[in-house]
Amino acid sequence: MEQKIMEVLRRMQSVMQENQMRELKNVLNIVFAGCEIIEETSVRVIDKSWEADLEDFLVSKALEGKSIETVQRYRYELKRLLSYINKAVADVTAGDISEYMRAYKYLRNVSNQTLQNVRAVYSSFFGWMRDRDRVRKNPMALVESVKTEKILKKPYSDEEREKLLRNCKTLRDKAMMEFLYSTAVRVSELARLNREDIHFSSKDLVVWGKGAKERRVYLNDRTNMYMREYLQSRTDAEVALFVSIKSPHERLTKAGIEDIIRRVGKRAQVEKAHPHRFRRTAATNALNRGMPVQEVAEFLGHANLQTTMRYCTVSQDSVQYHHRKYLSA
Repeated sequence: MEQKIMEVLRRMQSVMQENQMRELKNVLNIVFAGCEIIEETSVRVIDKSWEADLEDFLVSKALEGKSIETVQRYRYELKRLLSYINKAVADVTAGDISEYMRAYKYLRNVSNQTLQNVRAVYSSFFGWMRDRDRVRKNPMALVESVKTEKILKKPYSDEEREKLLRNCKTLRDKAMMEFLYSTAVRVSELARLNREDIHFSSKDLVVWGKGAKERRVYLNDRTNMYMREYLQSRTDAEVALFVSIKSPHERLTKAGIEDIIRRVGKRAQVEKAHPHRFRRTAATNALNRGMPVQEVAEFLGHANLQTTMRYCTVSQDSVQYHHRKYLSA
């Protein structure tokens, strides 16, 4: 029994933290106390017939324009699911998936929102398989949705943005803060931009977003000034728009940009400082100050207006103003 428990722990080592491993070991010892293992001579055949289906699905997603990060996430989550169930995709049932999701939730101690995001990956895969008649029915149709709390994600206030700016130690960081707000670009989009992408005369640039879609974004006067000063201060030959302060001045990665904003937020005592929050702030302010929601969606690169509205926190002052404007007696 001890050998089997240790085997379970070894298999879970790559996905669990040390304290979780200890807790799992204690639970297994309690559950199997007094039990006896009888070895069977039958051989369990590992079924990897799902691998071809998974690769075809991933190629299809890549051709649709999904980002490398998204495709990698699909691969990670689906490979874990299908290798655990160990069946041909056509034989996978709703019960198989539900059982795995319960284990996923318990062993990894993830939030319901994370579990719902994982479920969405499974739905995408099995829906794709059903649309191409590779399975007779989609098992996800019988897998219940995960209930999640709708947490209102607040934008930065004007005071918080000013605090962040005042606590920047470099011109680069100030320029980055202003750029994120003015353009509302995603952090992954920012990491890919080059110096030559900015048109200072027209105060705009083109970014490539999700689904390989391009959109035009704009620099306000304040951002335009900071970006000019930042780029003129650089002495390196790197083509990237934002680079590390220390030599050899390499292109900042997505993780590097997130770390910079997080550290500035800590100094400024602004909670939950994150690059994506500038995008939410820009969308909220644009909507509250009168920009039509269709134009906000275009600005953000959203195909669906509902996605745009989830980004925005509508001000009650704005509601009251427009109520008086449009519904006065």
